[in-house]
Formats: sequence, C-alpha cells, structure tokens
Amino acid sequence: MNAATIDAVDDDLWSAIGDPTRRRMLDALLIDGAGTATTLGHRLAITRQGTAKHLGVLERAGLVRATPAGREKRYRIDDAQFARAVAQLSSVGSAWDARLRRIKRIAEAIQQAQND
Repeated sequence: MNAATIDAVDDDLWSAIGDPTRRRMLDALLIDGAGTATTLGHRLAITRQGTAKHLGVLERAGLVRATPAGREKRYRIDDAQFARAVAQLSSVGSAWDARLRRIKRIAEAIQQAQND
C-alpha cells in the first residue's frame, strides 16, 4: 500500500465497520432499505439503546443518514460514503494480495535455494 492509500484510509470508517454488530446493521439496512433503532434492535436481538449507540457510530462515520419519522429516526445507508468504504476495502485488499504474492515468491525462492 503506498503512502497515498494509507493517507486516504479513514480510521473512523474502519472502526465503524470493524464491529460485527454494526456490519449486521449495515446488512439489514441494505436489505430493508431503512430502519429505526427499534426495528433494527428487534431484528438483531439487541436492546434499543445498544442499537442507538451503534447507529450513532455509523452516522458519525457517514455510513448512515437519519431522518425524523415521528418520535423516532429512520436510518438509511449513505450510498456515497458506503461506496467510499467499499473502494477503501478493495484498495487495502489489493495491497495485501500484492504483499502476500511477494511473500510467497520469497518463500518459494528460499525453498528452491535450500533444495539446490
């Protein structure tokens, strides 16, 4: 990964999607299109307060946007930020794939040298 890629990686974004519960919330929102803390909490079998906390993290990272819906907020995926997250994951994945290929070549060269 080059310096530009490292600088472009958003730590808040990675922290937000690093939590399994928040990833399940994102999955639910992608499937359903939208949800409230109450509906997501029921779906994921966690408290409404826990759900609201996780949604706050996702909102601060820009992955979800909230709009008022009566006494609650309705959360939706922010398509632009989600696309940015996917691009970052893809970039980092490609960089690690390249590193692993280099490590494999080095290991194969060492093995070949030991066999000769």
